[in-house]
Formats: sequence, structure tokens, C-alpha cells
Amino acid sequence: MPVRFLKNASELADVSIESPLPVRVANAKPVSPDTLLIATTTVTNDANRDLLSSTSTELPTLDGCMQYRKLVWLAHRASNTAINYTIRARATDLAGTPLGSGWQTLASGTFATDSANPNWVRLDIPATGDGYYDQYRIEVSVASGTVALTSKIVGVR
Repeated sequence: MPVRFLKNASELADVSIESPLPVRVANAKPVSPDTLLIATTTVTNDANRDLLSSTSTELPTLDGCMQYRKLVWLAHRASNTAINYTIRARATDLAGTPLGSGWQTLASGTFATDSANPNWVRLDIPATGDGYYDQYRIEVSVASGTVALTSKIVGVR
């Protein structure tokens, strides 16, 4: 006797390769994002300064990020000041050593001044597609003066 299931509200169907038994995962809960970084940075006009205030270009801002398909950067700036950013990424071997020197630039741009929403910014890393990089370096600068930038970065699986 074949195994049957209710395909629609009124249609019975035999289980076969062409018509498999429908399965729904029970009690599945969405995976919440992980907080990877919370930092306050005094953004200056120094080149290569990252969110941890490091100017050493080979040091990552975030490490061990391979499990995340996307990072979300949420930030609050103390004043409505334009902030330039550059997002870099690279892969590492199993020991955590970069596969090569330097970084791949994923994005660069400016958090422009905004009178409607003057202090808050958000950026998805990468903006499109999936990331899965091991290390990220997030550099910030302003044209002149300084501004305090409080950042929170979460990893999304």
C-alpha cells in the first residue's frame, strides 16, 4: 500500500521521488546576530586609522569572522560631520595567518552630513552578496578636525 499525504486541502498524493513527503522543521528558532565590536573612536584626519584607533595597516579591526555572511555596522557620530570610511577584507589559513600581504578593498565612501538624520549611520558589509572573510579592517577619517564615533558591529550568519 503506497504512502499518501494531503497535497492540497482536497488532493491526496502518493509519496515518490517526483512528489516527496513535505517536511517542515519544527521548533526552529532564528539565529540571532553576534555582537563583534563596540568601540568609541576619535576620528581624525590621520590616514589608515581603524575603529580600534590603530594605524598599523596590517592589523585587522575584526578577526575570526568566517562564519558570518554579513556584518552590520551601526554607528553614532557626536556631531553631523562627514566621515570617510574604507572597508577591507582578507582570508587567512587555519592558523589565522593571512594568505598574503595587503587587503581586498570591499567598499569606500562617506557618511555624509544629513539634516534629517544627523548622527546615526548604518552600513552592511558587504553591501551586496555574502562576505565570509576571516579578517576585516575598517578605516575612518575626517577632512579636518575630530569627531567621536561610537560603533557597534554585529555578525549575521
